Amino acid sequence: MDVLITSTLEAFRLLLSGNAEIWEIVGISFQVSTLAILFAVPPALLTAFFLTYGNFPGRRLLISIFNTFLAVPAVVIGLTLFIILSRQGPLGDFKLLFTQSAMVIGQFLLCLPILVCMAHVTLQAANRAAWETARTLGASPVRAFFTVLYENRFGLTATLLAGYGRIISEVGASMMLGGNIAHYTRNIPTAIALETSKGAFAEGIALGMVLLFLAFLLNGLLQYLQGKGSINP
Repeated sequence: MDVLITSTLEAFRLLLSGNAEIWEIVGISFQVSTLAILFAVPPALLTAFFLTYGNFPGRRLLISIFNTFLAVPAVVIGLTLFIILSRQGPLGDFKLLFTQSAMVIGQFLLCLPILVCMAHVTLQAANRAAWETARTLGASPVRAFFTVLYENRFGLTATLLAGYGRIISEVGASMMLGGNIAHYTRNIPTAIALETSKGAFAEGIALGMVLLFLAFLLNGLLQYLQGKGSINP
């Protein structure tokens, strides 16, 4: 118990004193995950839209595939990309393994099915009148598409928050693809794993507090969106 109290107090000191190493790790983590979510959102929204409003062969199969990908562990994604990006892999010449770019690719693939499935559910549950009305009034397909997104903005924002929370806290793919290199690919989850294995509990707790604060913030935003009455509690 004394170790926990001492480590927690030291963790607060590290955070409040602006420890450069701790905040560098936090910065890398947010940078990688933010890039991944930004790259994933456009294709995810387009895919979810076509799965909702489209009528094409293989639509149900595609929905099933994305739902299946939800259950794929992060370490499997990491292993697959590790093989592809390694020197013997088909993309080995690009030398992406153990870089932030590889981590972005891994997190992109992790959050894409989450965004697609949740956005698809949101759009399916919504009133189709927005799309039909916009098209009837002469709006182009592109403008009608953005009208639908705007009408479902609260539910889609909740989708984005859920996807972001998923990738910023994952450790398997980041460890395999980034290599946990100090000052370059060491993010919050991989640093927690490393510091805990070394017995440096204060550093691990400090980084864990950042993740807990992020989880609290994301949940607060979700509660706010639920209060808007646009997504079901």
